Amino acid sequence: MGSLAMSLVVALSMFLIQTALAGNFYQDFGNIWGGDRAKIMNGGQLMTLSLDKASGSGFQSKTQYAYGKFDMQMKLVPGNSAGTVTTCYMSSLGSGSTHYEIDMEFLGNSTGQPYLLHTNIFTQGQGNREQQFYLWFDPTQDFHTYSILWNPHSIIFSVDGRPIRQFKNLESNGIPYVKGQPMWLFASLWDAEDWATRGGLVKTDWSQAPFTAGYRNFNSQACAWPGSCSSTSSAGGSSWFNQELDVTGQQLIKWAQSRYMVYNYCTDHKRFPQGVPPECAFN
Repeated sequence: MGSLAMSLVVALSMFLIQTALAGNFYQDFGNIWGGDRAKIMNGGQLMTLSLDKASGSGFQSKTQYAYGKFDMQMKLVPGNSAGTVTTCYMSSLGSGSTHYEIDMEFLGNSTGQPYLLHTNIFTQGQGNREQQFYLWFDPTQDFHTYSILWNPHSIIFSVDGRPIRQFKNLESNGIPYVKGQPMWLFASLWDAEDWATRGGLVKTDWSQAPFTAGYRNFNSQACAWPGSCSSTSSAGGSSWFNQELDVTGQQLIKWAQSRYMVYNYCTDHKRFPQGVPPECAFN
């Protein structure tokens, strides 16, 4: 292992998410849909979602958040998962200019092909900020931690504590940021065979149903809404509220994006012939 790789590994150990007590799905989540396709087990420590031809399933946090750091361990649908989408995301549920979202969606694929992690950010009702990544492990064999850090400085997506994407607060440059609208945390498993796998070319194989994904060890350090939100009022300590990427974090993002990013809206000039969105010059 080279000196740079070794330094990144050592630095990563210092960058990992703070250990905290796992949440309880009975206490933290409600609005569960999909009937008995959504099951809470192990005394509230585990939630499984299933999808069949009749319906998918999902759940929603009981709390709305202003800012926060959110971790969820997930084990994705194994085998031929083509056409399925497993999600963990945040949304304001607003319409028009009041709609905000921070998305992590895992697009299934044929057996033996890699999952695609699809990320997107909506501000003032406008999305079209997709970045997609292959994962560097098999996400169906074990639980892995997927995280969203959302604070006044930036939004950072991480996988097992390793940052893969940052969206900076660039309001001073006239670029809208995710703020001013409280958001819930959602998770779901649903069918999107019309677009999820190879643009819809590979359809869902319903002979493999039911498809099942697992969720556990939800942790939030966050500002609940309504209420004030600052470094002194936030739950779980204040480190997340002021956290920004240091040089090591930026190197880790470059590592992930140079090796595993397969789509970046900021380089899609065919899609944006008049010029890519302005935040691309900074992010």
